[in-house]
This record gives sequence, structure tokens and C-alpha cells, in this order.
Amino acid sequence: MSHFAPVALPHANRLINHGPTVLVTSVFQGRRNVMAAAWSMPVEFSPPRVAVVIDKHTFTRELMAAHGGFGLCVPATEAIDLTHAVGSCSGREVDKFARFHIEATPGPVLGVPTIEAGCLAWLECRLIREPHTEDAYDTCFAEVVSAAADSRVFANGHWTFNDTNTALRSIHHLGGGLFAQAGDARQARPWPGP
Repeated sequence: MSHFAPVALPHANRLINHGPTVLVTSVFQGRRNVMAAAWSMPVEFSPPRVAVVIDKHTFTRELMAAHGGFGLCVPATEAIDLTHAVGSCSGREVDKFARFHIEATPGPVLGVPTIEAGCLAWLECRLIREPHTEDAYDTCFAEVVSAAADSRVFANGHWTFNDTNTALRSIHHLGGGLFAQAGDARQARPWPGP
């Protein structure tokens, strides 16, 4: 049973605002790929836009450019091994979805693969071509056109990470296959004044 629910586009940036490692999905003419990326972030609220750093020589970049879109999926703690595995081999030689038994569904707007099993959220993104930035800095920009999240941990536009289910937390790559998971969410109190 899926616990995923659509996320309103004004709240889509919040899905990656806290800097989680993401799985980048891509597809073109029957070929598909998934890779891990540690550097993604929101860059604009309305319309929601994001940036992700992806090396220009990757199979993912090739598919993204040909298709014009990609997916960003936010893996949960249970997907640490999978995240490391898809980030450690090339999709040019193997269909990683088949090799690692990843179930994906075409996104509702662009048809890019979206992953729910083992993930907390996904964003479907339309590539905004910025050739200089893509070539010089491996940074790709996109507009988020649809998004969904696990309603057990993201509702009313906010994450609710807590002690009740630590398996439902995002992961953050620290380098060399080492990951941290998101901690408890805490609400800030209003500042008392001068």
C-alpha cells in the first residue's frame, strides 16, 4: 500500500530543502537510468525550480538532455545500500532498475521514472537548459512540474521526522559510502525580542 500523496507545487522545494541525497532518474527511447547525487537544492519558489550537480560525462546527463526532464527521488534510511550501489556503477553497461530490482512508475507530467518503494518523496523536473553552467559547473537547473511524498512524514507542506519511525528519514552522503540520517524536527519558537 502506497502512502504517497501529491505535494502542492508551492511546497515542492521543501522536499529537498534540507539537503538530502537524491536518486536522479532519467529515461529516453526505452533506455533508463538511476544514479545517486549528493548535491541538489531549491533555487526558486514560484515556479519551483531546483539545481542538481551531475557530471557532464554521465549516462544520466545524456538521457536528461535527450528527454528534457528527470526525476529526483528522496531515498529513506532503508535505501542506503541501494543508494550507494546505484551511485557506484554506470547505467551505460547495465539497466540499474533491473539489476537492483527497483520498481518505478512514469511520472504524471513528463513520464520520467518515479520511485516510491524505499523513498520518501519524488519530484518530476523539466530541464531548463543553461549550457554554460551545465558545461562549466556540471550544474543542471529544472522546474518542478509534479511532486509527491509519503504522507506519514510529509504533510501540510512540512517534514515530520520523529522518533516513532526512524526508518522514514532522509539520508545525507558524507563521502566514501558513509551516510547520516535526518534527525528529529524541532519547531523554532518566536524570538522574545531585543
